[in-house]
Amino acid sequence: MLRSKLRSLSVGVGSAVAMVGVALAPTTASAAPALPSHTEGGASSVSSQTTAAGFWSCTVPPGYTYTNTQNTLSCSTSGGFRTMYYVQPPADGLWACTTMPGFTYSNTQNTLSCSTSGGFRTMYYLRTPKTGLWACTVPPGFTYTSTQNTLSCSTSGGFRTMYYLRAL
Repeated sequence: MLRSKLRSLSVGVGSAVAMVGVALAPTTASAAPALPSHTEGGASSVSSQTTAAGFWSCTVPPGYTYTNTQNTLSCSTSGGFRTMYYVQPPADGLWACTTMPGFTYSNTQNTLSCSTSGGFRTMYYLRTPKTGLWACTVPPGFTYTSTQNTLSCSTSGGFRTMYYLRAL
């Protein structure tokens, strides 16, 4: 009985050491991040958006958004850790860490992927505005014909208004 308990304990410790090793393994600046596994409705699935147009950068260039962050020494100008961003051009159906001009969004989620300081941040499901789209904002050139209260647009945990868009 003592032998089986020791065997169970050693297997458990070995698994824990392996998990810590994976968690502490360094990431490379050239590796693409995992795609967010959320769809517009929030169910798990692989995003239809590819990351081929994305790249890791020390800044977010004008006209780009970012979809992931990591702390790195590569971007440091003073020897400390700095945030590196996985930047991409905005696109319909992209989970992004910022909203972008010319786009609205139809869903949000709290995530650590967008964090620049270690806490949860809001990620937005970008959408190209069009008539018949339920959206969290009313972009220029559009009005709305109906509303609904929803948690989908929340950036702080409460109900928000969603708008049924119509182009002007």
